[in-house]
Amino acid sequence: MTIPFRNCKYFANICFLEERRKMVDAFNESRQLRKRGISALPTMFGISFSFRALNQAGALVHLYHGDGSVLISHGGVEMGQGLHTKKGQVAATELQLPLEMIFISETATDKVPNASPTAASYSSDLYGMAVRNACQELNRNLAPCKAALGDTASWLNVVSHAWLNRISLFATGFYKTPEIDDLDLAKPGSTGSPFFYYTNGAAVSEVEIDVLTGESKNLRTDIVMDVGRPLNPALDVGQIEGAFVQGLGWCTMEEVLKGSTGAHAWLRPGHTLTLGPSTYKIPGFSDTPEDFRVKVLETRNEKDTNHSSKGIGEPPLFLAASVFFAIRDAIRSSRLQYGRDEWFQLDSPASVERIRLPFCDDLLRRVVPDEEGVRPKLTL
Repeated sequence: MTIPFRNCKYFANICFLEERRKMVDAFNESRQLRKRGISALPTMFGISFSFRALNQAGALVHLYHGDGSVLISHGGVEMGQGLHTKKGQVAATELQLPLEMIFISETATDKVPNASPTAASYSSDLYGMAVRNACQELNRNLAPCKAALGDTASWLNVVSHAWLNRISLFATGFYKTPEIDDLDLAKPGSTGSPFFYYTNGAAVSEVEIDVLTGESKNLRTDIVMDVGRPLNPALDVGQIEGAFVQGLGWCTMEEVLKGSTGAHAWLRPGHTLTLGPSTYKIPGFSDTPEDFRVKVLETRNEKDTNHSSKGIGEPPLFLAASVFFAIRDAIRSSRLQYGRDEWFQLDSPASVERIRLPFCDDLLRRVVPDEEGVRPKLTL
């Protein structure tokens, strides 16, 4: 882990963890039917494909002498995560051009073949480095032209001079991830380094639950992420928020229900109930934290990446488990009122019925008289 996550007090201080813990305890002591919980959780996500052959990327960069514009083709797929924007920024930085002069071609295998999947939070690194390598080759091609024309020459004059002198105005870039071992992680005893580096982060979530209904509400979430030196802070914050909300669905609401002879006997065997949004619940606007705070630390990646940046797509997803454990903390507070301090089972996703059943109130005991009945293995 990179600093400041070596110092847990740093994260606790900026999230006011101790003060909020006291406020949660005070709230729970004064109320019986509504309880709050709070939980802090770290994450350390390895960046690279675990299958080493996938850790390679290519890019093709064209310069046009007519207007000096730049066209980039790379193997990554833009799906709303801002990949094309970041690749344009990399090229603009390397070529010292305004972003308006950089154009990105849609991904096509006739331009860049054998592309690796756009996955594993690694595409920004892979294709960014391939674009950077191509731009560096173009800079080397243009260096004699810049020297001949002088420092005051415009970009268009330099590119036109190169064309007139039959100097290549296109370049391919290739990148392969260094310092990773070819490991079979499923094989016991495997040793080595499957990842190039790690993206680190932590979250504190505070929730409130209704003891009578099992309904939960996310009051506040604080996230701190070490993403190196971000290529685009706005995009990275959006990725952090989106990954967290996706993880929120994973650990609190999303569940596939399928009939079988053992579970869900009210469904015919093999029939899937959760076929659409009416039965398979995903997070909506009302499920996001009422107070959502995201902080991106000002650090640098110790590895050679795009301007010291780090991958950010998937690492924040697991931080949503802080909501799950905050719910568990709230349930425990209610159980303590009934003298129950022992460990209890809470399965994920923490749906309404799973939250309701571990309580120990008299109303629940009329329906579920024994302790064994408070653990639903599947959603009702």
